[in-house]
Amino acid sequence: MNARPKKSFGQHFLHDKRYIERIVSAISPRADDFVVEIGPGEGALTLPLLAAAGKLTAIELDTDLIPGLQARANEVGELSIVHADVLKVDFSALAHRQGVERLRIAGNLPYYISSPILFHCVAHTAVIEDMHFMLQKEVVDRMAAEHSGRRRKWIQPLCG
Repeated sequence: MNARPKKSFGQHFLHDKRYIERIVSAISPRADDFVVEIGPGEGALTLPLLAAAGKLTAIELDTDLIPGLQARANEVGELSIVHADVLKVDFSALAHRQGVERLRIAGNLPYYISSPILFHCVAHTAVIEDMHFMLQKEVVDRMAAEHSGRRRKWIQPLCG
């Protein structure tokens, strides 16, 4: 379970159980939700989400992480792993293939690709119920910055 993060993927694995619990609590997944996790890594967030929802789809680019993640998830719930670049995933087609109207998206996003992933998800909001992301403080500060005198209220920090 202790893979070394790859700089080429901008990986930073989430380990702090306090943050993991706060994220899972904020998402509050239910058995009837279709949860999609972007970049599950070693499964620190995946496994608690899977335990709560019973099933989960994860989108992972790093082939080295997939076998270990699948093995750890076998006793927790039904995990489907899509080996793909999330920027090439058609969330509308994914929802259609699964026979669901809305997806719930979660992830611990790498700094260098946070904005492109967010814009990609926003392009699919017709099928996305909500999105819960762990982002670096600099990304959140940029997103929450005042624009024309109005602060964006849809960003809800869980920590810091």
